[in-house]
Amino acid sequence: MTATFEDELVQLRRRLHQIPELGLGLPQTQAVVLDALADLDLEVSTGQGLSSVVAVLRGRAPDRNGRTVLLRGDMDALPVVETTGEPFAATGSTMHACGHDLHTAGLVGAARLLAARVDELAGDVVFMFQPGEEGCDGAGAMIGEGVLTAAGRRVDAAYGLHVFSNMLPLGVVATRPGPLMASSSGVYVTVRGAGGHGSRPHAAADPIVVAAEMVTSLQTMITRQFDPFDPVVVTVGAFHAGTRRNIIPEIAQFEATVRTLSVASLAQIETATVRLCEHVAEAHGVSAEVRFEAEYPVTVNDAGKTSFALGVAGELFGGERVLELGDPVMGSEDFSRVLAEVPGCFLFLGACPGDPATAPGNHAPDARFDDSVLVDGARLLTELAYAELAR
Repeated sequence: MTATFEDELVQLRRRLHQIPELGLGLPQTQAVVLDALADLDLEVSTGQGLSSVVAVLRGRAPDRNGRTVLLRGDMDALPVVETTGEPFAATGSTMHACGHDLHTAGLVGAARLLAARVDELAGDVVFMFQPGEEGCDGAGAMIGEGVLTAAGRRVDAAYGLHVFSNMLPLGVVATRPGPLMASSSGVYVTVRGAGGHGSRPHAAADPIVVAAEMVTSLQTMITRQFDPFDPVVVTVGAFHAGTRRNIIPEIAQFEATVRTLSVASLAQIETATVRLCEHVAEAHGVSAEVRFEAEYPVTVNDAGKTSFALGVAGELFGGERVLELGDPVMGSEDFSRVLAEVPGCFLFLGACPGDPATAPGNHAPDARFDDSVLVDGARLLTELAYAELAR
Protein backbone atom coordinates (compact mmCIF):
# COMPACT_ATOMS: atom_id res chain seq x y z
CA MET A 1 0.00 0.00 0.00
CA THR A 2 1.53 3.30 -1.03
CA ALA A 3 2.06 6.18 1.35
CA THR A 4 0.15 8.34 -1.12
CA PHE A 5 -2.95 6.14 -0.84
CA GLU A 6 -2.76 6.18 2.95
CA ASP A 7 -2.30 9.95 2.98
CA GLU A 8 -5.28 10.41 0.66
CA LEU A 9 -7.54 8.42 2.96
CA VAL A 10 -6.34 10.30 6.05
CA GLN A 11 -6.88 13.65 4.36
CA LEU A 12 -10.34 12.57 3.20
CA ARG A 13 -11.31 11.36 6.66
CA ARG A 14 -10.16 14.60 8.28
CA ARG A 15 -11.96 16.68 5.69
CA LEU A 16 -15.16 14.78 6.44
CA HIS A 17 -14.53 15.13 10.17
CA GLN A 18 -14.59 18.92 9.84
CA ILE A 19 -17.99 19.02 8.09
CA PRO A 20 -20.19 16.78 10.28
CA GLU A 21 -23.85 16.73 9.26
CA LEU A 22 -26.91 15.18 10.85
CA GLY A 23 -29.68 12.91 9.67
CA LEU A 24 -30.72 12.21 6.11
CA GLY A 25 -29.63 15.49 4.56
CA LEU A 26 -25.83 15.61 4.19
CA PRO A 27 -25.18 17.89 1.20
CA GLN A 28 -21.57 18.76 2.03
CA THR A 29 -20.66 15.16 2.82
CA GLN A 30 -22.35 13.95 -0.35
CA ALA A 31 -20.42 16.48 -2.43
CA VAL A 32 -17.10 15.36 -0.92
CA VAL A 33 -17.89 11.70 -1.65
CA LEU A 34 -18.93 12.45 -5.22
CA ASP A 35 -15.71 14.36 -5.75
CA ALA A 36 -13.64 11.51 -4.29
CA LEU A 37 -15.26 9.02 -6.70
CA ALA A 38 -15.28 11.27 -9.78
CA ASP A 39 -12.17 9.85 -11.45
CA LEU A 40 -13.28 6.20 -11.12
CA ASP A 41 -15.21 4.24 -13.75
CA LEU A 42 -18.36 3.86 -11.67
CA GLU A 43 -22.08 4.17 -12.29
CA VAL A 44 -23.01 6.79 -9.69
CA SER A 45 -26.46 7.87 -8.56
CA THR A 46 -27.76 9.97 -5.68
CA GLY A 47 -30.80 9.61 -3.47
CA GLN A 48 -34.17 11.21 -4.02
CA GLY A 49 -35.30 11.64 -0.44
CA LEU A 50 -31.88 11.64 1.25
CA SER A 51 -28.28 12.63 0.49
CA SER A 52 -27.13 9.11 -0.34
CA VAL A 53 -24.60 8.02 -2.95
CA VAL A 54 -24.77 4.66 -4.71
CA ALA A 55 -21.90 3.62 -6.97
CA VAL A 56 -21.74 0.44 -9.05
CA LEU A 57 -18.46 -1.07 -10.27
CA ARG A 58 -18.84 -3.56 -13.12
CA GLY A 59 -16.36 -6.42 -12.96
CA ARG A 60 -14.61 -7.32 -16.21
CA ALA A 61 -13.08 -10.71 -15.49
CA PRO A 62 -13.37 -13.18 -18.39
CA ASP A 63 -15.15 -15.62 -16.08
CA ARG A 64 -17.84 -13.19 -14.94
CA ASN A 65 -20.48 -15.03 -12.92
CA GLY A 66 -23.16 -12.38 -12.70
CA ARG A 67 -23.01 -12.14 -8.92
CA THR A 68 -23.16 -8.85 -6.99
CA VAL A 69 -21.88 -7.84 -3.55
CA LEU A 70 -22.78 -4.73 -1.54
CA LEU A 71 -20.38 -2.78 0.66
CA ARG A 72 -21.76 -0.13 3.01
CA GLY A 73 -20.40 2.93 4.79
CA ASP A 74 -22.55 5.32 6.83
CA MET A 75 -21.87 9.06 6.68
CA ASP A 76 -23.86 10.98 9.33
CA ALA A 77 -22.65 12.56 12.56
CA LEU A 78 -24.09 13.27 16.02
CA PRO A 79 -25.31 16.36 17.92
CA VAL A 80 -22.23 16.34 20.17
CA VAL A 81 -19.81 19.21 20.89
CA GLU A 82 -16.30 17.90 20.23
CA THR A 83 -13.68 18.09 22.99
CA THR A 84 -10.94 15.86 21.53
CA GLY A 85 -8.46 18.67 20.96
CA GLU A 86 -7.55 17.17 17.59
CA PRO A 87 -6.07 19.74 15.16
CA PHE A 88 -8.85 18.79 12.71
CA ALA A 89 -11.62 18.84 15.34
CA ALA A 90 -15.07 19.99 14.29
CA THR A 91 -16.39 23.27 15.57
CA GLY A 92 -19.99 23.95 16.52
CA SER A 93 -22.49 21.53 18.01
CA THR A 94 -22.01 18.53 15.70
CA MET A 95 -19.31 15.85 15.71
CA HIS A 96 -18.30 12.59 14.08
CA ALA A 97 -18.31 10.93 17.51
CA CYS A 98 -19.14 7.47 16.15
CA GLY A 99 -16.46 7.13 13.49
CA HIS A 100 -18.68 7.38 10.43
CA ASP A 101 -16.09 9.63 8.81
CA LEU A 102 -13.71 6.67 8.91
CA HIS A 103 -16.40 4.40 7.44
CA THR A 104 -16.96 6.79 4.54
CA ALA A 105 -13.27 7.30 3.82
CA GLY A 106 -12.67 3.55 4.09
CA LEU A 107 -15.42 2.79 1.60
CA VAL A 108 -13.97 5.33 -0.83
CA GLY A 109 -10.65 3.53 -0.36
CA ALA A 110 -12.28 0.18 -1.13
CA ALA A 111 -13.81 1.65 -4.28
CA ARG A 112 -10.38 2.82 -5.41
CA LEU A 113 -8.72 -0.52 -4.67
CA LEU A 114 -11.44 -2.54 -6.39
CA ALA A 115 -11.52 -0.22 -9.40
CA ALA A 116 -7.79 -0.87 -9.82
CA ARG A 117 -8.59 -4.62 -10.00
CA VAL A 118 -11.71 -4.34 -12.14
CA ASP A 119 -10.32 -6.68 -14.81
CA GLU A 120 -10.07 -9.42 -12.17
CA LEU A 121 -13.53 -8.91 -10.65
CA ALA A 122 -15.89 -11.78 -11.43
CA GLY A 123 -19.01 -9.75 -10.65
CA ASP A 124 -20.30 -6.33 -9.67
CA VAL A 125 -19.87 -4.28 -6.51
CA VAL A 126 -22.45 -1.85 -5.10
CA PHE A 127 -20.99 0.85 -2.84
CA MET A 128 -23.66 2.11 -0.42
CA PHE A 129 -22.81 5.53 1.06
CA GLN A 130 -25.60 5.97 3.59
CA PRO A 131 -26.90 8.97 5.56
CA GLY A 132 -29.10 8.76 8.61
CA GLU A 133 -27.81 5.75 10.52
CA GLU A 134 -28.11 7.59 13.83
CA GLY A 135 -31.81 7.06 14.43
CA CYS A 136 -33.13 8.10 11.00
CA ASP A 137 -33.26 4.66 9.33
CA GLY A 138 -31.20 5.72 6.33
CA ALA A 139 -30.65 2.08 5.39
CA GLY A 140 -34.39 1.51 5.23
CA ALA A 141 -34.79 4.60 3.06
CA MET A 142 -32.03 3.49 0.70
CA ILE A 143 -33.54 0.02 0.43
CA GLY A 144 -36.83 1.69 -0.42
CA GLU A 145 -35.07 3.64 -3.18
CA GLY A 146 -33.60 0.45 -4.65
CA VAL A 147 -30.03 0.15 -3.41
CA LEU A 148 -30.27 -3.66 -3.27
CA THR A 149 -31.00 -3.79 -7.02
CA ALA A 150 -28.77 -0.89 -8.08
CA ALA A 151 -26.65 -3.17 -10.26
CA GLY A 152 -29.71 -4.41 -12.17
CA ARG A 153 -30.22 -7.53 -10.07
CA ARG A 154 -30.54 -8.16 -6.36
CA VAL A 155 -27.24 -8.28 -4.50
CA ASP A 156 -26.11 -11.72 -3.38
CA ALA A 157 -24.19 -10.70 -0.25
CA ALA A 158 -23.56 -7.62 1.87
CA TYR A 159 -20.70 -6.53 4.15
CA GLY A 160 -20.08 -3.54 6.38
CA LEU A 161 -17.85 -2.60 9.27
CA HIS A 162 -17.88 -0.27 12.27
CA VAL A 163 -14.92 1.25 14.10
CA PHE A 164 -14.73 1.54 17.88
CA SER A 165 -12.87 4.14 19.92
CA ASN A 166 -12.67 1.69 22.83
CA MET A 167 -13.73 -1.94 23.49
CA LEU A 168 -11.25 -3.43 20.99
CA PRO A 169 -7.47 -3.05 20.64
CA LEU A 170 -6.23 -1.09 17.65
CA GLY A 171 -6.52 -3.03 14.41
CA VAL A 172 -8.45 -6.01 15.81
CA VAL A 173 -11.35 -7.29 13.68
CA ALA A 174 -14.25 -8.84 15.59
CA THR A 175 -17.66 -10.28 14.84
CA ARG A 176 -19.84 -13.30 15.51
CA PRO A 177 -22.45 -15.41 13.70
CA GLY A 178 -26.11 -14.86 14.50
CA PRO A 179 -27.22 -11.88 16.60
CA LEU A 180 -24.40 -9.32 16.70
CA MET A 181 -26.19 -6.15 17.77
CA ALA A 182 -29.48 -5.50 19.54
CA SER A 183 -32.73 -4.13 18.24
CA SER A 184 -33.48 -0.53 19.18
CA SER A 185 -36.80 0.95 20.27
CA GLY A 186 -37.93 4.17 21.90
CA VAL A 187 -40.31 4.82 24.79
CA TYR A 188 -41.90 8.26 25.13
CA VAL A 189 -43.87 9.02 28.31
CA THR A 190 -45.86 12.11 29.25
CA VAL A 191 -47.26 12.22 32.80
CA ARG A 192 -50.06 14.74 33.37
CA GLY A 193 -50.91 15.86 36.86
CA ALA A 194 -52.08 19.15 38.38
CA GLY A 195 -49.76 22.05 39.04
CA GLY A 196 -49.45 23.94 42.29
CA HIS A 197 -47.16 25.48 44.87
CA GLY A 198 -44.20 23.48 46.09
CA SER A 199 -45.12 24.18 49.70
CA ARG A 200 -48.55 22.51 49.29
CA PRO A 201 -48.01 19.29 47.33
CA HIS A 202 -51.18 17.78 48.80
CA ALA A 203 -53.18 20.38 46.89
CA ALA A 204 -51.59 19.43 43.55
CA ALA A 205 -50.89 16.20 41.68
CA ASP A 206 -47.13 16.10 41.22
CA PRO A 207 -46.13 14.47 37.90
CA ILE A 208 -42.41 14.56 38.70
CA VAL A 209 -42.48 12.04 41.54
CA VAL A 210 -44.75 9.78 39.50
CA ALA A 211 -42.43 9.91 36.47
CA ALA A 212 -39.43 9.33 38.74
CA GLU A 213 -41.13 6.24 40.18
CA MET A 214 -41.68 4.98 36.63
CA VAL A 215 -37.99 5.39 35.84
CA THR A 216 -36.87 3.30 38.82
CA SER A 217 -39.69 0.79 38.40
CA LEU A 218 -38.63 0.14 34.81
CA GLN A 219 -35.22 -0.98 36.05
CA THR A 220 -36.79 -3.26 38.67
CA MET A 221 -39.10 -4.70 36.05
CA ILE A 222 -36.13 -5.75 33.89
CA THR A 223 -34.54 -7.70 36.75
CA ARG A 224 -37.76 -9.42 37.78
CA GLN A 225 -39.69 -10.09 34.57
CA PHE A 226 -37.03 -10.84 31.94
CA ASP A 227 -34.70 -13.76 31.42
CA PRO A 228 -31.12 -12.60 32.14
CA PHE A 229 -29.92 -14.95 29.40
CA ASP A 230 -31.99 -13.03 26.84
CA PRO A 231 -30.78 -9.53 27.68
CA VAL A 232 -32.99 -6.44 27.71
CA VAL A 233 -31.67 -2.93 28.40
CA VAL A 234 -33.83 0.10 29.20
CA THR A 235 -32.07 3.44 29.67
CA VAL A 236 -33.81 6.75 30.30
CA GLY A 237 -31.76 9.37 28.49
CA ALA A 238 -34.03 12.41 28.74
CA PHE A 239 -36.21 13.73 31.56
CA HIS A 240 -37.94 17.11 31.39
CA ALA A 241 -40.18 18.78 33.95
CA GLY A 242 -40.75 22.06 35.71
CA THR A 243 -39.49 25.63 35.56
CA ARG A 244 -38.60 26.56 39.16
CA ARG A 245 -37.88 24.68 42.38
CA ASN A 246 -41.02 25.90 44.18
CA ILE A 247 -43.50 25.21 41.38
CA ILE A 248 -45.13 21.82 40.90
CA PRO A 249 -45.59 21.51 37.12
CA GLU A 250 -48.54 20.03 35.32
CA ILE A 251 -46.45 17.80 33.04
CA ALA A 252 -43.34 15.63 33.32
CA GLN A 253 -41.86 13.82 30.31
CA PHE A 254 -39.13 11.28 29.78
CA GLU A 255 -37.70 9.22 26.94
CA ALA A 256 -35.93 5.87 27.05
CA THR A 257 -34.08 3.63 24.67
CA VAL A 258 -34.83 -0.11 24.73
CA ARG A 259 -32.47 -2.82 23.44
CA THR A 260 -33.38 -6.47 22.92
CA LEU A 261 -31.88 -9.50 21.20
CA SER A 262 -35.01 -11.52 20.44
CA VAL A 263 -38.42 -10.98 18.91
CA ALA A 264 -40.03 -12.47 22.00
CA SER A 265 -38.32 -10.01 24.36
CA LEU A 266 -39.22 -7.08 22.12
CA ALA A 267 -42.91 -8.02 22.22
CA GLN A 268 -42.78 -8.58 25.97
CA ILE A 269 -40.99 -5.31 26.79
CA GLU A 270 -43.45 -3.28 24.73
CA THR A 271 -46.43 -4.67 26.60
CA ALA A 272 -44.74 -4.51 29.99
CA THR A 273 -43.45 -0.95 29.61
CA VAL A 274 -46.80 0.50 28.60
CA ARG A 275 -48.62 -1.41 31.32
CA LEU A 276 -46.20 -0.38 34.07
CA CYS A 277 -46.26 3.34 33.26
CA GLU A 278 -50.04 3.47 32.90
CA HIS A 279 -50.61 1.60 36.15
CA VAL A 280 -48.11 3.67 38.16
CA ALA A 281 -49.86 6.79 36.92
CA GLU A 282 -53.27 5.36 37.84
CA ALA A 283 -52.05 4.43 41.31
CA HIS A 284 -51.12 8.07 41.94
CA GLY A 285 -54.25 9.57 40.45
CA VAL A 286 -52.62 11.10 37.38
CA SER A 287 -52.63 10.10 33.71
CA ALA A 288 -49.86 8.90 31.43
CA GLU A 289 -49.51 8.84 27.67
CA VAL A 290 -47.06 6.10 26.70
CA ARG A 291 -45.76 5.58 23.19
CA PHE A 292 -43.51 2.65 22.27
CA GLU A 293 -41.81 2.84 18.87
CA ALA A 294 -39.82 -0.05 17.41
CA GLU A 295 -36.85 1.28 15.43
CA TYR A 296 -34.04 -0.99 14.18
CA PRO A 297 -34.29 -4.79 14.30
CA VAL A 298 -31.57 -7.10 15.63
CA THR A 299 -28.45 -7.16 13.46
CA VAL A 300 -28.12 -10.83 12.51
CA ASN A 301 -25.04 -12.13 10.72
CA ASP A 302 -25.35 -15.08 8.37
CA ALA A 303 -23.30 -17.94 9.83
CA GLY A 304 -21.67 -18.92 6.53
CA LYS A 305 -20.80 -15.34 5.56
CA THR A 306 -19.40 -14.71 9.03
CA SER A 307 -17.11 -17.71 8.87
CA PHE A 308 -16.00 -16.57 5.42
CA ALA A 309 -15.41 -12.97 6.61
CA LEU A 310 -13.37 -14.07 9.62
CA GLY A 311 -11.28 -16.25 7.31
CA VAL A 312 -10.64 -13.36 4.92
CA ALA A 313 -9.66 -11.10 7.83
CA GLY A 314 -7.31 -13.77 9.20
CA GLU A 315 -5.56 -14.15 5.85
CA LEU A 316 -5.17 -10.38 5.57
CA PHE A 317 -4.03 -9.49 9.08
CA GLY A 318 -3.10 -12.73 10.82
CA GLY A 319 -5.06 -14.74 13.34
CA GLU A 320 -3.86 -12.66 16.29
CA ARG A 321 -5.85 -9.72 14.97
CA VAL A 322 -9.12 -11.57 14.48
CA LEU A 323 -11.63 -12.25 17.26
CA GLU A 324 -14.87 -14.21 17.20
CA LEU A 325 -17.05 -12.62 19.85
CA GLY A 326 -18.79 -14.82 22.36
CA ASP A 327 -21.63 -12.42 23.06
CA PRO A 328 -23.55 -9.76 21.11
CA VAL A 329 -23.32 -6.08 21.98
CA MET A 330 -26.38 -4.05 22.95
CA GLY A 331 -25.78 -1.21 20.53
CA SER A 332 -27.94 -1.19 17.43
CA GLU A 333 -27.43 -0.63 13.70
CA ASP A 334 -29.65 -0.01 10.71
CA PHE A 335 -27.38 -2.22 8.60
CA SER A 336 -29.69 -4.77 10.20
CA ARG A 337 -32.18 -3.73 7.49
CA VAL A 338 -29.78 -4.91 4.80
CA LEU A 339 -28.91 -8.16 6.59
CA ALA A 340 -32.62 -8.90 7.00
CA GLU A 341 -32.85 -8.89 3.19
CA VAL A 342 -29.47 -10.25 2.10
CA PRO A 343 -27.06 -12.77 3.67
CA GLY A 344 -23.96 -11.02 4.89
CA CYS A 345 -21.81 -9.99 7.81
CA PHE A 346 -21.20 -6.85 9.85
CA LEU A 347 -17.77 -6.56 11.47
CA PHE A 348 -16.13 -4.39 14.12
CA LEU A 349 -12.68 -2.82 13.76
CA GLY A 350 -10.69 -1.48 16.72
CA ALA A 351 -9.62 2.12 16.15
CA CYS A 352 -8.61 3.01 19.70
CA PRO A 353 -5.45 5.16 19.83
CA GLY A 354 -4.80 4.22 23.46
CA ASP A 355 -5.96 1.74 26.08
CA PRO A 356 -9.42 0.42 25.08
CA ALA A 357 -10.24 -0.24 28.75
CA THR A 358 -10.05 3.45 29.65
CA ALA A 359 -10.56 5.28 26.34
CA PRO A 360 -13.78 7.28 25.77
CA GLY A 361 -16.42 5.30 23.92
CA ASN A 362 -18.28 5.99 20.71
CA HIS A 363 -20.68 8.94 21.06
CA ALA A 364 -18.51 10.60 23.74
CA PRO A 365 -17.42 14.22 23.03
CA ASP A 366 -13.78 13.19 23.48
CA ALA A 367 -13.98 9.97 21.42
CA ARG A 368 -10.84 9.67 19.29
CA PHE A 369 -10.13 7.27 16.42
CA ASP A 370 -6.74 6.25 15.03
CA ASP A 371 -6.35 7.07 11.32
CA SER A 372 -4.02 4.09 10.88
CA VAL A 373 -7.02 1.74 10.57
CA LEU A 374 -8.33 3.48 7.44
CA VAL A 375 -6.22 1.37 5.11
CA ASP A 376 -7.06 -1.78 7.06
CA GLY A 377 -10.77 -1.06 6.71
CA ALA A 378 -10.45 -0.35 3.00
CA ARG A 379 -8.40 -3.51 2.43
CA LEU A 380 -10.82 -5.67 4.42
CA LEU A 381 -13.85 -4.45 2.46
CA THR A 382 -11.92 -4.89 -0.78
CA GLU A 383 -10.93 -8.47 -0.07
CA LEU A 384 -14.38 -9.39 1.18
CA ALA A 385 -15.92 -8.18 -2.09
CA TYR A 386 -13.22 -9.69 -4.30
CA ALA A 387 -13.26 -13.08 -2.58
CA GLU A 388 -17.08 -13.17 -2.39
CA LEU A 389 -17.36 -12.63 -6.12
CA ALA A 390 -14.71 -15.27 -6.81
CA ARG A 391 -16.61 -17.99 -4.91
